[in-house]
Amino acid sequence: MTDPGERLRSNLAADQGVGEFDSPIAMEAMRATRVLHAADQEPFPAPGRIRVITVANQKGGVGKTTSTVNLGVALAMYGLRTLVIDLDPQGNTSTALGVEHTVGTPSIYDALVSDATLAEVTHPTTASPLLTCVPATIDLAGAEIELVSVVAREHRLRRSIEAFLHEVPVEQRPHYVLIDCPPSLGLLTLNALVAGDEVLIPIQCEYYALEGLGQLLSNIDLVRAHLNPGISVSTILLTMYDGRTKLADQVADEVRNHFGELVLAAVIPRNVRVSEAPGYGQSVLTYDPGSRGATAYVEAAKELAHRGVALAPAAPATVAPPPVPTAAPPPPPPPVAALVLGESVPPAPRRHTP
Repeated sequence: MTDPGERLRSNLAADQGVGEFDSPIAMEAMRATRVLHAADQEPFPAPGRIRVITVANQKGGVGKTTSTVNLGVALAMYGLRTLVIDLDPQGNTSTALGVEHTVGTPSIYDALVSDATLAEVTHPTTASPLLTCVPATIDLAGAEIELVSVVAREHRLRRSIEAFLHEVPVEQRPHYVLIDCPPSLGLLTLNALVAGDEVLIPIQCEYYALEGLGQLLSNIDLVRAHLNPGISVSTILLTMYDGRTKLADQVADEVRNHFGELVLAAVIPRNVRVSEAPGYGQSVLTYDPGSRGATAYVEAAKELAHRGVALAPAAPATVAPPPVPTAAPPPPPPPVAALVLGESVPPAPRRHTP
């Protein structure tokens, strides 16, 4: 696999002439110039329809929040309206985008539990005027318990997003809605899977990151079968790639062999600037636009945007007629939410035959 920095170096040399970018300082200056002057460059193409992408992986530390933040900033910097929804009670996405998320701040908790509209809890960000964020506060930690007894609890986020998109004028609707999930397979992640049309899975280039991936895919299949027929895994993003180790190449090759074209060609390298940026309330694109991490996320966002061009517009929802009742209906199946969340399911009542 080609190292992201070397691939960029080759591209720049091909565009500008070999020999002009032999100096690492010149290379970094060119990368920073391209990112800082994104508005003067050709914008990313708009998708065929509004893309609601759930960024999920129940393993922590694989780059979900980092990828959500930097992909969102890159899409917005290159001309696409983007809404980022922070669904993690830790609120790291809100921190990285410089959005207030202290107790009492209007947040996604209010939309899920208190029936506030998404427009009422959406905040602007400093990264780009085209990028907005719905923050998460610590109150969200208790949302899973509060939603247990709520009817259609797994559809709360989807209904909020649909109402928001219906209320917002067409020229102001986001092209992308990115949902950052917590590192678990609880009710919050289930809401995100029901709300999204696509799933983006960040995978760290280490073998531990592959463990538990099968469970996530199985749960996505359950959600598709019972709650959200339109959900699918559309994108795999390799993160924390260390070109100095053979292990990173082996894991990357294994992922590409298994998932094929779902894996983005762009690879996110292990870069200290990516880790430092949230401490300053910024993305890596605004903190150090010349870093290899910033360049890699711009490449990934560009590839993601070009894939969205071919998407067909969303078809209007149709309501199927109710089935004709038959003699003795079979006992209802256990709720899919219980299956996904691993809750205990009471045994079905025994049917007596004459």
